Amino acid sequence: MIPDKAIARVKDGLIEAARILPEDIEKAILSAVPEGGKAESVMSAIKENLEISRKTGLPMCQDTGGFWCLASIGRDSDVRLSDIEHLILRGAEEASLAGYFRKSIVTDPVRSRKNTGNNLPPFIFYELEDGDAVELSFLLKGFGSENCSSIRMLNPTAGEDGVINAVVQMMQKAGGKPCPPVFLGVGIGGTMDRAAFLSKKAFFRPSDDTSLSSRILSAVNELGIGPGGLGGNPTALGVSVLTEPTHIAGLPVALTVNCWAERKAVIRFERGEL
Repeated sequence: MIPDKAIARVKDGLIEAARILPEDIEKAILSAVPEGGKAESVMSAIKENLEISRKTGLPMCQDTGGFWCLASIGRDSDVRLSDIEHLILRGAEEASLAGYFRKSIVTDPVRSRKNTGNNLPPFIFYELEDGDAVELSFLLKGFGSENCSSIRMLNPTAGEDGVINAVVQMMQKAGGKPCPPVFLGVGIGGTMDRAAFLSKKAFFRPSDDTSLSSRILSAVNELGIGPGGLGGNPTALGVSVLTEPTHIAGLPVALTVNCWAERKAVIRFERGEL
């Protein structure tokens, strides 16, 4: 049985994520030097928005996002998978009700598109890691940026330049739609679906290729899309890359685009807390 205080930790973490950005994300926004176009006015509006959200406790964006969750479970953990699922569902539902989350999830994506009415279900992924803790990593994923995410199945000999060109092409197509300046997660390797998963997991893990991350960031900013898509810079504020082994015949590259409001929460439970 999952204790109520554990559910409350998830609820509170998600509500805070909708209102206050992680320190590193906010620092990247506040330290950005806008150049050209109407970049300065857009960045000023973003900074004002952050301050209003912090003072009022209101979500920083009307699209409070869908709940994307990665449950990392220690191989020595004694917590049942069904209990972890219950914890995620209850915490997310209570956050939706108490935190002024917009109801943004529909049941049948093709025909009826009936709203579930509670912003559930979350999109849950599970993985094993060493140790006995359980860590829940949440993205509040808005779809203005998610709709600009994409994947490319490159020639296996495309190399680093091919990866960079693929990301640049995807961002060029996105233009100002994902509310730039953006944060980018890039997943490379595995299969088509694994690359997409890695591109979201990248927002929670240090990049395993900082040189490639830097090259992608520079190339995307050279597009000059700019804040709000109004020209100038910055277009992107950060890039994180995660890779894993793949088949000899392939080079999957997935891009998850996050708007400037990279809202996330990480809640860790040590052994005995669940």
